Amino acid sequence: MSELPTSAPGEGESVQDRELRETLGTALGTAQEHIQQNGGFFPFGITLSNDGELRIVMIAPGEPDENGDVDAGQMLTDIHDLLRQGRDDFKAVAVVSDVSLPDHGTDGIHGAAEHRDGEVLAAIIPYTPAVDGFAFSAMEPDTHEPSIWVD
Repeated sequence: MSELPTSAPGEGESVQDRELRETLGTALGTAQEHIQQNGGFFPFGITLSNDGELRIVMIAPGEPDENGDVDAGQMLTDIHDLLRQGRDDFKAVAVVSDVSLPDHGTDGIHGAAEHRDGEVLAAIIPYTPAVDGFAFSAMEPDTHEPSIWVD
């Protein structure tokens, strides 16, 4: 994945805030692209390496069950485990998944970014099928507990 240009933090924004925002923004944008192109996506991660490069982290899905469904929950667990193992090489990580949003009556993208300094930023983007693909609603803040830099 291409490296984003490094910019000075905005007024009142720390370097950690900018790194979280960029990592989460890249993850959410990539998920939106996957939905537009494929109608959905499997969970994946985005890492911001110590040298400032953004990279995607994907794992192969397990075998489908008798109904043809893949265990996305297990994929999320595996991604978190993988990111925890490599956390010394990252400044920040984000994990995104395709979720059901019963309160919205639709599906959505859930993204959570975590910085090695302990900050967390999470959001959801509801989406619905549209004539020309999918329509995405405004991003909404969400809560999330740290899961990568925890012992």
